[in-house]
Amino acid sequence: MSLLAVGISHQTAPVSLLEQFAMTSDDTVKALHELVGNDHVSEAIVLATCNRVEVFAGVDRFHGGVTEVSRVLARQAGATVEELSPYVTVHYEDQAVAHLFTVAAGLDSMVVGETQVLGQLRNAYALARDQGTVGRELHPVAQHALRVGKRVHSETGIDKAGASLVSVSLDHAEERIGPLRGQTALVVGAGSMGALAAATLSRRGALVTVASRTPESAARLAAAVDGATADLDDLPAAIAAADLLLTCTGATGLVVGTDAVAGAMRARTDRPLAVVDLALPRDVDPAVAGLPGVHVVDLALLQGERTAADDASLAGAVAADDIAAAHALIEAETALLRAERQAAAVAPTVSALRSQAAEVVDAELLRLSTRLPDLDARARSEIARTVRRVVDKLLHEPTVRVKELASTPGGVDYADALRELFGLGIDTGVPAEHGRLADAVSVDPDELGGTA
Repeated sequence: MSLLAVGISHQTAPVSLLEQFAMTSDDTVKALHELVGNDHVSEAIVLATCNRVEVFAGVDRFHGGVTEVSRVLARQAGATVEELSPYVTVHYEDQAVAHLFTVAAGLDSMVVGETQVLGQLRNAYALARDQGTVGRELHPVAQHALRVGKRVHSETGIDKAGASLVSVSLDHAEERIGPLRGQTALVVGAGSMGALAAATLSRRGALVTVASRTPESAARLAAAVDGATADLDDLPAAIAAADLLLTCTGATGLVVGTDAVAGAMRARTDRPLAVVDLALPRDVDPAVAGLPGVHVVDLALLQGERTAADDASLAGAVAADDIAAAHALIEAETALLRAERQAAAVAPTVSALRSQAAEVVDAELLRLSTRLPDLDARARSEIARTVRRVVDKLLHEPTVRVKELASTPGGVDYADALRELFGLGIDTGVPAEHGRLADAVSVDPDELGGTA
């Protein structure tokens, strides 16, 4: 089985397309089972966030896996595979691992170094585990990715600025309406993003009001930040009383319409309103940005800045040296996991070789007992120990070497040779094209990881 990562993110697709991929928990569960229900995908994790939808999968064939995953993504977006292909990225084997590690570390995020994606990956892995769509291939990879994400944040200075989509978007809002201390902020949505937003607003000194379609959730979040609650049915009045509106619901349609904001602005006395929309799909009608006195910050704005800036400016307070250190750590961890996976791939061969040798020894000792029935027990025991010792010494070097060679390019081929030489009729689960992608598929391996 080989690793495959197929997805669409803010790096390749506009927000308008990403909105088509918005997934509820039920949607994700459906996608997971659809993925592992086909002929080529055995395991799958779906990472769906506000700026990416990516599938990390264990597949038996490259082309078949890409085709099946792309089909599921296209169905979710209500598009065809051909329509999506300019925006889809594909990573295979080591590149898939390195990409997952990069995502977990926050290096592939709109705001470099943000930590929220690590929690989102943890939740995606937990959901896949609960649904039974991860096994011996993806379990160690996902667990390793979570450890790498933690290491990057703890051992480099990549997150010393405390950057996140919330904090960066609030920085934009403060440029329009001034410092948030003492100002009223209305948070619409009480999920994980809403909780992060409310906590960040509270730390900046804002007076937080929370509105949610689940009043109990709104009440819990408001209590956690010493805030108040508002009724979604009376949203115009709540907006009229706020200096900042931040929305982050999981709704599939618009939550805040132009009429509601226009009515709220008429009830204000020449006070500007900052609107921060962090939902995907968006909560706020795009036409709201055209209303006088309203300043909108949304994912499209943040993505535009991401496209126009280089990585160093994106990182803000994160130094280039910290980013380089994070990439170096990821490279080292990718090599380490490669060695572990390849060693695991040859383990069945080593085990089969030792089992075969043990069977031969047992058979010969039984034959000796038949031919020399009068041999005393002490001599019989010494002969058995000697024969086993000889076999162990003969097998020691090839088994140690095949494990060492497994961590080198083409290392699995040595295990293939060992199986042929000793006639070990076992199935290691490694596809024929493993390590020989250029011979097995009609694509240039150097193009993997780019736009498919």
